[in-house]
Amino acid sequence: MKQRSLVRFAWLSIAAAVATITLKSGAYLVTSSVGLLSDALESLVNLAAAIVALSMLRIAARPADENHHYGHDKAEYFSSVFEGGMILLAAIAIGITAVKRFIHPRELIDIEIGVTITVIASLINYIVARILSRAGAKHNSITLKADAQHLMTDVWTSAGVVVGVAATRLTGWQRLDPIVAMVVAANIVRSGFRLVQHSILGLMDTALPANEINIVREILDRYRQNEGIDYHAIRTRMAASRRFVSFHILVPGNWSVQRGHDLLEKIEADLHARLQRLTVTTHLEPIEDPVSWRDTELDRVHPD
Repeated sequence: MKQRSLVRFAWLSIAAAVATITLKSGAYLVTSSVGLLSDALESLVNLAAAIVALSMLRIAARPADENHHYGHDKAEYFSSVFEGGMILLAAIAIGITAVKRFIHPRELIDIEIGVTITVIASLINYIVARILSRAGAKHNSITLKADAQHLMTDVWTSAGVVVGVAATRLTGWQRLDPIVAMVVAANIVRSGFRLVQHSILGLMDTALPANEINIVREILDRYRQNEGIDYHAIRTRMAASRRFVSFHILVPGNWSVQRGHDLLEKIEADLHARLQRLTVTTHLEPIEDPVSWRDTELDRVHPD
């Protein structure tokens, strides 16, 4: 599947958000529960985040151009940063509303209808979250993963709200409803912080996961053993679903250019077979030359 086809999953998320906002808003209007209101506000955030995700996925799908030689994959990180920020804003709004209701409690009405509506909305979110999670894992899309995580947070939020509203009815203690809303707000803050943190790591060119770096080393070690070559200066980074790997290959100085080139082609082919959406940059050096060993760090070491 091409990267641009991931846009359809963003449309699915938008449709789910519109449906759940409508349902949860109705549940709040029926019951006057601030817990259910907090649930509806989180769905509103889902809609805003899904719209931004749609825009960022479209940008990320664009091919490399004169101003973006490595493509536009990092646009996905802006979507997850925005989504994390919106989650935090929703938590603040929920917290303020809950405090007001705690100070001035209000009796809940028609709880059964409100709970039923909320359960239906949660089922929609759960189904869509599973679809987005599978697509995000398959295509390594940070945007879809973030959207799926947010929707699953919404599902657990709704479950907590339903329990809180039911407990309010059973105990008759009206302040239990805003207390549940405060707990929901705290959980949302945790989810939003994790999303923002993950996106910042991506924007900072964080290295590939350890298991993927091990794949690179495994392949290079095999060639070192079989071909009598060496390697160093392995550098990796992620740009959403795009992987970048660079390294230096040191070969005997009497090799022809063609032989060195053929070796690099084989190594790159093996890497592409194991890692998807991979950009490889290689540098060939003579193994006997001391100068070849001065660039193991990010910035090459020059003699004084």
